[in-house]
Amino acid sequence: MSVKFVEACKLPTQWGEFQMHGFYDEATGKEHIALTMGDVSSPEPVLARVHSECLTGDALFSLRCDCGAQLEYGLASIAKAGRGVLLYLKQEGRGIGLLNKVKAYQLQDGGADTVEANESLGFGADLRDYSICQSMLAHLSVSQLRLLTNNPKKVAALTELGIEIVERIAISTGRNSHNEKYLDTKVGKLGHLIKE
Repeated sequence: MSVKFVEACKLPTQWGEFQMHGFYDEATGKEHIALTMGDVSSPEPVLARVHSECLTGDALFSLRCDCGAQLEYGLASIAKAGRGVLLYLKQEGRGIGLLNKVKAYQLQDGGADTVEANESLGFGADLRDYSICQSMLAHLSVSQLRLLTNNPKKVAALTELGIEIVERIAISTGRNSHNEKYLDTKVGKLGHLIKE
């Protein structure tokens, strides 16, 4: 297995104190983290969010997507439950990387949707790989998830890895006038199940 656990530490946040677990994928050179709260190793299903890095939405407060709002919703939901895990995966721009995402945004400024922009740059619509989750969750002794997501393909990918999804919990947050087309494309072309 190319995934190595590095170390864990406390991470106080506005929602409470999480444990931050660092992982290194030797095959890709990418670093990923898991944030946990409470005892996630007990046998009951764990409230979880699998979140792909989005610098623009998560850290720069961009309104072009709903990523930052979903990240906050995930952390707040885990804190409210008092127990859960958030996997934060380094796969910016659905896997195309930050600078290619800037190029994709420029194409979107010209009228392309997110799928058209990625494909114009020679990428697939969604290049994310969730296989890292298997090792991360195994390290945390988590086998059953109550997954916070609108993406049925994420549920299918995790299920194929042997991770049991006992419930999919929809996320309805982050819609604004700047990301209407982005969210409509998620539904129309990527199959996301977004409630209004």
